[in-house]
Amino acid sequence: MNVARSSVLHVAAAFLAMGGWAVLANRAHPMPGPLVAGLVQGALSAAITLGLKRGVEALVRRLPGRFALFVPPVAAWAASAALLIAVHRLAGTPEVLATILVPNGVATVYALLYTVALWKSARLR
Repeated sequence: MNVARSSVLHVAAAFLAMGGWAVLANRAHPMPGPLVAGLVQGALSAAITLGLKRGVEALVRRLPGRFALFVPPVAAWAASAALLIAVHRLAGTPEVLATILVPNGVATVYALLYTVALWKSARLR
């Protein structure tokens, strides 16, 4: 198994890292606020990571030329931001902006780096 392409590892790392970030970002608020934010963010990050990974793979395969390099990260940023804002507002997360800044940034960078790796790999074949 190629660790860099393992969906389970990508998803688990996203849940733990970004869920932990959300708890930290909301630590000034009484419990269970930070814990709920962490669980919500962990679940969202796991789902977003799995969706982004598969979405990036599909877009890089299907888009022509340099579109395959630029469209996936932009789509990842927009989809991630919209989903994170909507769900955290519905969940009553106390610090929505602080909670989503890091996960959305990480999701975008992840999508960019993964896109570049896939794009380069496809060009070498």
